[in-house]
Amino acid sequence: MADKLNAVKGMNDIAPPASAHWEWLEDRLRALMCRYGYRNLRTPIVEPTALFVRGLGEVTDIVEKEMYSFEDRLNGEQLTLRPENTAGVVRAVLEHSLLYDGPKRLYYMGPMFRHERPQRGRYRQFHQFGAEALGFAGPDVDAELIVLACDLWSELGLTGIELEINSLGQPPERLAHRQALIAYLEAHADQLDDEAKRRLHSNPLRILDTKNPTMQALVNAAPRLMDHLGTESLDHFNRLRGLLDAHGIAYRINPRLVRGMDYYNLSVFEFVTTQLGSQGTVCAGGRYDGLFEQIGGKAAPAVGWALGMERILELLKEQGRLPAQPAPDVYVVVPDAAHVPRVMPVLRTLRQEGVNVQMHAAGADGMGSMKSQFKKADASGARFALIFGEQEVRQDAVALKALRGPRTEESAETVQKLLPLAGVAEWAARLRAS
Repeated sequence: MADKLNAVKGMNDIAPPASAHWEWLEDRLRALMCRYGYRNLRTPIVEPTALFVRGLGEVTDIVEKEMYSFEDRLNGEQLTLRPENTAGVVRAVLEHSLLYDGPKRLYYMGPMFRHERPQRGRYRQFHQFGAEALGFAGPDVDAELIVLACDLWSELGLTGIELEINSLGQPPERLAHRQALIAYLEAHADQLDDEAKRRLHSNPLRILDTKNPTMQALVNAAPRLMDHLGTESLDHFNRLRGLLDAHGIAYRINPRLVRGMDYYNLSVFEFVTTQLGSQGTVCAGGRYDGLFEQIGGKAAPAVGWALGMERILELLKEQGRLPAQPAPDVYVVVPDAAHVPRVMPVLRTLRQEGVNVQMHAAGADGMGSMKSQFKKADASGARFALIFGEQEVRQDAVALKALRGPRTEESAETVQKLLPLAGVAEWAARLRAS
């Protein structure tokens, strides 16, 4: 016997019944994007490695340690499984000149890949949903994206999600802050851990995001980027705050919020929860006006966010907000396999009329007893059973029996009602409505 093969660690199958929750969440995300005027963009899961090196920054954790990169054996190209999709969206917008007729609101959904230790809410293959607004310079679109996310939490019934915001300013302001930060950290080099020492001159801003408890007092006293912002950056940030205030959206200014990619400028934000342990960020984003130029295009403003699908589903589970599993409207009981040729065209008509139908199918030992079929009908969650017994088929009819739900004319609890097969379309509509 061949050795059993399993999925790669941290890359998970999504099977029923869990897959129904994914479909439910995806449907609500798509509907919300449509109401806000965002259109779907689908990009490849494999991109040139240079896209992420240039876009995310050579000294980011993702590029240094987490990317799945390889050489294409056919032509020697350096390729990478996408670790995030903002850079891919910008690449696609540039490649297809999508901004030629004006700004665009886009969204994406799909798997991302990072080589890290799998844990709750963090996997090697994970799924993100992202919203990107490209070609818009004002803080009104920053606010729109934040409001959009807040509307999503409301629609899903999620609570306990808090918003943190900050401004990273513009490159010259970050440079001045960087110099002040390096000088401060060099003066306290004896308090830096090994990771901070490694980042000191390559990416000191990320030191402020350290999770090392022994360094918290040090980073809390570090020079603040907010103190180096110029008039225009402060104006952009204050206008964003005003728009959030106008919407009644609560937020906390977190001066240590820096995000993990180098392409961000001005507004950055995170939605966080305390209900998922250490993986508390459920949605994050910000403005990335310089990314177009970084990957070889003409400058254009842009802002967006991404949320982790696994984390949202985990939070829905934690708060008891996951929907009930989908069930058929009708389970079809067929005592005699000889009646199947008569039954199946009827079921096709029901499905064409919008009724969700599950037919009992023969096993190795035949159709099984009526009792066993009714047990399966009940376990399916169906509201009704349609019974194609010998007597019913002889009368060119089918028996309808309610299995659960409110009593109606169509669903008497104890009485089986005969329905004519000649009028399937007519009673299918009443069945669907009930």
